[in-house]
Amino acid sequence: MNAWLQKKSFLITGASGGIGSAAARLFIAEDATVFGHYYRNQASIDELCDEFGARFIPVQADLRDETAVDAMYEAVLRRTDRLDGIVVNAGIWPEESVGLHEMTLERWRGTIGADLTSAFLTCRGYMRHLAARPREAASIVLVSSTAGIFGEAGHADYAAAKSAMTRGLTLSIKNEIVALAPRGRVNCICPGWTSTPMAAGGLKDAELVKRVLSTMPLKKVATPEDVAAAIVFFSSDALAGHLTGTILPIAGGMEGRRLD
Repeated sequence: MNAWLQKKSFLITGASGGIGSAAARLFIAEDATVFGHYYRNQASIDELCDEFGARFIPVQADLRDETAVDAMYEAVLRRTDRLDGIVVNAGIWPEESVGLHEMTLERWRGTIGADLTSAFLTCRGYMRHLAARPREAASIVLVSSTAGIFGEAGHADYAAAKSAMTRGLTLSIKNEIVALAPRGRVNCICPGWTSTPMAAGGLKDAELVKRVLSTMPLKKVATPEDVAAAIVFFSSDALAGHLTGTILPIAGGMEGRRLD
């Protein structure tokens, strides 16, 4: 792929995870500089630093905390005069399946904070950067989930957060960003089951995998690289310069019904 990202800079949140690290590698292969956010997974970040040196710059923050997010952007902007785009990828998927009638308020708030509030604060921080340093083009790619399209029994907290990202947040700020950058774009990808460390526990359940694949014509679980390719595509002004407000499932043709 030639996405024409040479000499551009991007912030990827959750860069220590499976999708985030795959995206970081692909951006760097495109000759971009990556600011890789992490919260606790230092070991994965250290591997990326060893692999890419000065092309990968780690930044640490609890994205649920607005002071920490502000400090993260300050740290990034001390190293570069502008960010060409961000990838809003950080989040959690609580592995335990819990019906809504049994779900605690603590779990609900924890998931909404980690998945939705963090996305709000990350997008807000970037749009404040655009307001302070106007330019023609900019890109935000939100990494949501098919749970935000089809729902997910036992994970209403996660599905609600991802649905809000997919529709409410994406479709609102794509209309706002152009006041700050006339060719600014906001797009959203919705991966289905993907072979990442976060999903590893669920993918060990053969019956679950069978049920998941029964909703897809392409009988495979996505790889992080499948998702990373779409992230880089949307981040490229050359390849996706007339795409904004696009919601793209990356799920092998998944439907909200069994196909077998």
